Amino acid sequence: MSDPSATVSPSQPAADGAGSAGAPTYLLVDGENIDATLGMSVLGHRPSPDERPRWDRIASFVGAQWGAPVVPLFFLNATSGQLPMPFVQALLAMGYRPVPLAGNGTEKVVDMGIQRTLEALRDRPGSVVLASHDGDFIPQVEALLGDDRRVGLLGFREFVNLRMTELTGRGLEILDLEHDVQAFTTPLPRVRIIPIEEFDPLRFL
Repeated sequence: MSDPSATVSPSQPAADGAGSAGAPTYLLVDGENIDATLGMSVLGHRPSPDERPRWDRIASFVGAQWGAPVVPLFFLNATSGQLPMPFVQALLAMGYRPVPLAGNGTEKVVDMGIQRTLEALRDRPGSVVLASHDGDFIPQVEALLGDDRRVGLLGFREFVNLRMTELTGRGLEILDLEHDVQAFTTPLPRVRIIPIEEFDPLRFL
C-alpha cells in the first residue's frame, strides 16, 4: 500500500500555462456526485465496478495535462461510521488521499469539505481540478479564477451545472471524463452534443 500523502507524477511533458513553476496540481474528487451522475443520468442503474471510472487514469491525465505533480484528494461520506475499506485501500494504492468526513446525518459533509478545501487553496500556489457536477462549488471555483493558476472541472459535459459552464469565459477549463480523460474501459450509453470537428460517422454506422 502506498503512502496516502503521495503525489502522482505526470507521465508526459509539462503543458503550457501550467501555473506557478514547481507548484502541484490539487485534484479534488466528489466521488458521490460522479457516481450518482453516472448511475442515474448516464447508465440508468447503479454502476458495477467495471462501469466506474478508472481513478488512476484520472490522476495520470491531470498530471500530464497540467504538467505538475498531482495531490489527489478523494472525499467520502463516513457519517455512518463505516468505511468501504477495500475501496479506500485501492485509493491509497493509486496514490490518492481519502478524506472521510462525518456529520450529524443532515449535513452535506462532502460538499462542505470540498468547499473548505477550495477556499484554503486560494492562499496556496498551484492549479486546481475539481471532479464534480455540483453547482454548490461555484463561488469557491469562481474565487480561484484570475490568478496565476489553471482551474479545471472534470465531469460529463452535458451534466455540468450551467452557471459553471459560464465560467469558461473567465478561464475555467471543462474536460469530459469519457472523451477527454478516457477514464472508462468501455463506451458509455450517452447522448451528447458533438462538435462537428469531432464527429465520426463510423461510430453511428
